[in-house]
Amino acid sequence: MRIDRLTKVGTGLAAATLSALILMTLAPQPAAAQRPDLRRMSCNQAQNLVARRGAVVMTTGQYTYERFVAGPRWCDHWETVRPAQVRTRDTGRCIVGYICETPLFSPWERRGGWR
Repeated sequence: MRIDRLTKVGTGLAAATLSALILMTLAPQPAAAQRPDLRRMSCNQAQNLVARRGAVVMTTGQYTYERFVAGPRWCDHWETVRPAQVRTRDTGRCIVGYICETPLFSPWERRGGWR
């Protein structure tokens, strides 16, 4: 009788595991579902969102996205910032914040090679 009980428990566990896996694959991806879309925001809304959160990943096109930051403190220590000019719902050129970039040359490198 004990073996019979274990078989029933094992079958129930397998069914529960299979159900959980199916539900996980059907659930929407939260990162894509919650990403703000610049094309649907006004320039002022986008600027306020970046200023409030500090760093935001936003949708910029159908298949593209970009990370915008409020200032250099949101970048890695070796990166520099440049103003991010994007298209929003109400304007074609809105500076929403900055984009972190790795510089081509380090500002501390000595120019002219080794001497």
